[in-house]
Amino acid sequence: MKKKTAAKSIGAATLRPPGAARQVRFHQLLVAARKQWFIDALSEALSKAEPETLKRQALEYIPPNAQKLLAAAGLRDEYVFPLPAVIELRPSLVGYYRLLLGAPQKSFYCGSTGLGRFKAAEETGTLSSKTAALVPEFCRSMSLELAEMVQQIPKITERDLKELPLLTFGSQLQGSNNTQIGKTAMKEVFVAVKEIVGKYIIEETGARLTLRNSAKRKVFISLSHDPDLCIQEQVEGRIHHRVAIEVKGGTDFSNVHNRAGEAEKSHQKAKRSGFPEFWTIIAKKGLEAFRLSAESPTTNHWFDVTDVLARSGEDWKRLRERVASICGIPLVRG
Repeated sequence: MKKKTAAKSIGAATLRPPGAARQVRFHQLLVAARKQWFIDALSEALSKAEPETLKRQALEYIPPNAQKLLAAAGLRDEYVFPLPAVIELRPSLVGYYRLLLGAPQKSFYCGSTGLGRFKAAEETGTLSSKTAALVPEFCRSMSLELAEMVQQIPKITERDLKELPLLTFGSQLQGSNNTQIGKTAMKEVFVAVKEIVGKYIIEETGARLTLRNSAKRKVFISLSHDPDLCIQEQVEGRIHHRVAIEVKGGTDFSNVHNRAGEAEKSHQKAKRSGFPEFWTIIAKKGLEAFRLSAESPTTNHWFDVTDVLARSGEDWKRLRERVASICGIPLVRG
């Protein structure tokens, strides 16, 4: 009897499954991806597109044989084939069609494909004038490859269209180290903030948004480093710092104090540069506010990163209100 107990104890002691922190971190990016690159984002864009334009472009850009197969399967053409009207409405959907095709970023955007200029469209939803002029050619070239996919998948279904992109997206995340995942979270927060102020943008690049606020002043929202994001306002020709924002995408509870401490160091640096207000976007679930505040007393406001990336929840609502207030623009409801 004693031998069995000892064996059981030894066996139990050797079973150590890996922690869940990596998967929770992946979930943060997954909820953001739903708003940028998955079928949810596509459906939202299609609801805003002009139906007649979509019909006309479908006839021009989609091979007839593929259209017949999709019609027989009861699927919308746009769920498989990119159209200029859709890409122009939601440039980030370049990523949806890339993922549907099963192409990793590295091979899709490499020099030999000529597609590298579309990477900013996928990651930040930005189309430069030069890239916008190439959207029709992007749609034509992608349609050839996607038509081949449709013809070779027997009885393609909507479930296939939802799950096939996940295979490539999961591999993409798995191949990323923690630093790259953190940078991705930072970019996704930038895109989320862009949605808040979108109506007032007068100029944009992949890393900077320029707005015109209610006082007719220019406001700049920049993606940078130390701080990760910042908001500045131009007053009488001079640039005034408004808020420094740190984004911490990690989820491991045992390391949360380090992440908050890293935010504090960045905020202290921003404070010396003249920023008056400091926000930290971090995984808050299961943590008491006082524990975070102890690690970063400079932070004025804390926001949960998952709420922000998912564009839902109380912290997303608070962030929208704060961003509108700091920028000096009316809050667009939604």
